[in-house]
Parts: sequence; structure tokens; C-alpha cells
Amino acid sequence: MKPTILALLIVFCSNLLASELDFSLTGLDGELHRLSDYRGEWVVVNYWATWCAPCRKEIPDLSQLHDSEGDITVLGLAFEDNEIEAFERFLQSYPASYPILLVDVYDPPEAFGAPRALPTTHLVNGQGENVHTWIGPVTGDMIREWIADNG
Repeated sequence: MKPTILALLIVFCSNLLASELDFSLTGLDGELHRLSDYRGEWVVVNYWATWCAPCRKEIPDLSQLHDSEGDITVLGLAFEDNEIEAFERFLQSYPASYPILLVDVYDPPEAFGAPRALPTTHLVNGQGENVHTWIGPVTGDMIREWIADNG
């Protein structure tokens, strides 16, 4: 294969792989949120549910992370078949400062699929690559430490 064709094929395949790590989900705010909208910054994709005690415990810490770090955005993916009003009531007791996105549990985003457990948190770098996954509870300090050591 000629070097030019090989180079184009490599670029095409790498672009294809990068574009696979994207999703579009509607937030509780009614806005459409795309993972690709956050290119250039770290994105914490946190799968959670209202009935999940460790998920509830993470919300204040993830809110603090989202609010204090200019290059880190947290996206909360509500992985639960529930009415919007139920999420809104829940968030009155457990307020999140970051966008809460609604996931169809029967058709989760292909980029990550359905979580094996809740909470599950993915860390996406500025190029849109999933660089780390935590299954179980996570803290802002754990995320900051991972970025400092590996980012």
C-alpha cells in the first residue's frame, strides 16, 4: 500500500474511533448535550440512579469538582426509568450543579453502553477518549489525582 493511502487510512480510522465516543442526550434542563461539545476539557461521565446510596453520596463532591475546576466538566447520566418530575424532586434533596442527562435504559449511549454497576464513572480526556473507568464510588480527589498522575 502506498504511504499516502496508508496515512489517509490511519487518519480516517482514528477519526472514526474518536467519533464513536460521542453521545447526544437531553438534560433535565431540556437542552441537548453532546459529549463532543466538551472537547478540549476533561469530562467526568457519571452513571447514577436515585435509588443508589453511593450515587447520592457522590453528588456533592462531584458538584464541587465541577464548580472548582475550569477544565473539568461533570455530566450526570441518570440511568433509571423514571419520570422527569421524580428526578426534579430528588434533586431538591440532592442538588447537583452539573448537567443531569436522561438515559434510556433500554438504549444507553453506544459510546459507553449500560453500566455493569452503579455508580460507574468514565473519565474522558480533551480528545474525546475514555482514559479511565471507575466502577463503584468515586471522589473528586480520586479524579484530580488520576489526571495529575496520568494527564
